[in-house]
Amino acid sequence: MMIVMRRDARPQDVERVLARVQDLGFTPHVSHGQERVVIGVIGEARRADPGAFVHLPGVARVVPISRPYKLSSREFHPNNSIVEVGGVRFGGDDIVLIAGPCSVESRSQMLEIAHAVKEAGAHMLRGGAFKPRTSPYSFQGLGEEGLRYLAEAREATGLPVVTEVMAVDQVDLVAEYADMFQIGARNMQNFALLKAVGARRKPVLLKRGMSATLSEFLLAAEYILAGGNRQVVLCERGIRTFEPSTRNTTDINAIPVLKASTHLPVLLDPSHSTGHWAYVTPIARAAIAAGADGLIVEVHPRPEEALSDGAQSLKPERFAQLVREVRAIAALVRSATAEVLAGKPAGSAPGV
Repeated sequence: MMIVMRRDARPQDVERVLARVQDLGFTPHVSHGQERVVIGVIGEARRADPGAFVHLPGVARVVPISRPYKLSSREFHPNNSIVEVGGVRFGGDDIVLIAGPCSVESRSQMLEIAHAVKEAGAHMLRGGAFKPRTSPYSFQGLGEEGLRYLAEAREATGLPVVTEVMAVDQVDLVAEYADMFQIGARNMQNFALLKAVGARRKPVLLKRGMSATLSEFLLAAEYILAGGNRQVVLCERGIRTFEPSTRNTTDINAIPVLKASTHLPVLLDPSHSTGHWAYVTPIARAAIAAGADGLIVEVHPRPEEALSDGAQSLKPERFAQLVREVRAIAALVRSATAEVLAGKPAGSAPGV
């Protein structure tokens, strides 16, 4: 349930409602919209009675939230959320581009890639220090040594760093080095880990599980939000289907569905969703056209030597081309949207 305050509600009116919510044993979550305050009422085992709030001073209306996820729902927070990471803004007017290798392999590799992706137009740097691998014999990452290389690359380029945290006992260590936690697809429903990053105030990039529904995806985000961490960015990375021609099946549908269902920023990972470098740029273009707020792309200067996921990694020059193409598409989408909002047919020429 959410309590929508009147536009002229006073601060003491809001405080009175919050106190009433807590007196009844529920947890209030406040959202400050552009015009009014909305208070979410969350309870574990029972529903609140709207009658307990509807007559309080400053209350405009009480609205039930029909979705199982509450805090991530647009019903609770109608306006897009902005998540800021080291000066990079997710969910704003501009798309965000994250790039880097699948795995941090060495200091020289990380510095080389960091400079290359920055020159190409990336806003953030990615790289795995801890790697969840299907086979126990595959490269598992450099651990803290890899985190140090990421931090050094950030110092050298100014690019904020996002890297995966795989377990609760890694949260404090990763927090020392990274600007943003990544929760990978295999850990989307690792509820202890979701609670642990929810208790921190560091931004989180949450990837969709390979067999997860969008409702399950948003409920995973709900764990983080309910813990008090409102800085969550969602990432569609492809789902497992019967089609074997690509590593996963890119769920382009997920982007507009998520944008309609949640206020959280939505990215797409075209590297994991396809598993082949030749398909990365076309799917990246499709994602931006569908309304994604950005991309996370794997880049490696010598993919044939990569210790993990070389087949889906772009060389720096191909990534630079991807950046040019998706920025052009983003500009076209913004222009078409502006024309429609202005009452003109999209793509109309001046004077027509």
